[in-house]
Amino acid sequence: MDLQAAATELQRAALDAVEPAAAVRRHVRREGDVLLVADQLYDLGDYERVFVVGGGKAAVPMAAAIAEILGARLAEGVVVTKYEHVRGRSIPRIEVIEAAHPVPDENSVRGARAVAGLAEQATGRDLMVCLISGGGSALLTLPVPGLTLADLQSLTDALLRCGASINEINTVRKHCSGIKGGNLARLAAPAQVITLVLSDVVGDPLDVIASGPTVPDTTTVADAREVLSRYGISAALPWQGTPKPGDAVFDKVQNVVVGSNRLAALAAVDKARELGFDALLLSTYVEGEAREAGRVAAALAKGIRTHGDPLSPPACLVWGGETTVTVRGEGLGGRNQELALAAALALDGWPGVLVMALATDGTDGPTDAAGAIVTGETLARARERGLDVRAALEANDSYHFFDALGGLIRIGPTGTNVNDLLFVLVGS
Repeated sequence: MDLQAAATELQRAALDAVEPAAAVRRHVRREGDVLLVADQLYDLGDYERVFVVGGGKAAVPMAAAIAEILGARLAEGVVVTKYEHVRGRSIPRIEVIEAAHPVPDENSVRGARAVAGLAEQATGRDLMVCLISGGGSALLTLPVPGLTLADLQSLTDALLRCGASINEINTVRKHCSGIKGGNLARLAAPAQVITLVLSDVVGDPLDVIASGPTVPDTTTVADAREVLSRYGISAALPWQGTPKPGDAVFDKVQNVVVGSNRLAALAAVDKARELGFDALLLSTYVEGEAREAGRVAAALAKGIRTHGDPLSPPACLVWGGETTVTVRGEGLGGRNQELALAAALALDGWPGVLVMALATDGTDGPTDAAGAIVTGETLARARERGLDVRAALEANDSYHFFDALGGLIRIGPTGTNVNDLLFVLVGS
């Protein structure tokens, strides 16, 4: 099998492993009136009403799965997902609201208010199932008093462009929201809350994924202010505190991670071995500037090709995580496309090597591509077409470079979101 065909097989295997509905069903099942969630049992007969709320790019398939499991016991629900992620699906008794990501819009606020409204209705005799996945921070936007949507849009854009990590961005978001940083659990208390989480954050920290709406917040207003100071962002904000570990609002909350980047990465490794590659998962904690990560990916490919280190060809290295881009140019792209562009520059002229970088949600940055594929021949083809890779990298314009050359991965919204994956393939 050629390297590009192999990379496509790895991509498919990884995404299949983190299909959201299947992830929910692996962790939740019902036997009569008994609901088993991970290692905890709930007697549905103990509850007057069962609500479903949530937000994220995987909200719709997760909601469809939990609605099927709950059946007639589901009273009402509302979930918020990104535009074009519904795919015509309707779910009995659950309203689906589409909103913007990564910068919120009016529907993000409308959806968050609907979710908060259901949570506030819940009593100590009710059960609320909360479905959280990547993108939930933008899709569930409930500004604190004194803060406008325009304020949050401007703040979000500044944080995304400066190269801040998702942990830093969500530290700020939590203290500007009436729903993030444990505040959804506060609104729902004293109801029983079960939160199912599809992780899109390196290391699966529950308080960071979608800004932890049902998780104790370990950050402070001072931490949020420090993030803005670190990146030179000036903003006079009406900060709000968040419930901390030990707060009674979390006494009846169960948080369960049902899918993660590591699960997807391991599935890719298994597929690579099935295809005949010597395969290794390097890490699922990769962070930092995308272009620097691209150079590292290229260096690993060269090590395999030249010395058989750390694996002998045919070989496949897999890593996962989420890089960042400090935007200085006026171009268009995403972190995976920029990573691939930097890798192409470093791999110029190296035979039999391929690097694929993709966002598992199918949308890399503000583009319609999931990422890009490059080989040692990419720059030679670019030169033939008069394309300047260095200029594209300087302008943060990876999208237009790959669009003109070919190499963009266009798979559309996948319905899942567990960070990014990178495959380094070296042929025999």
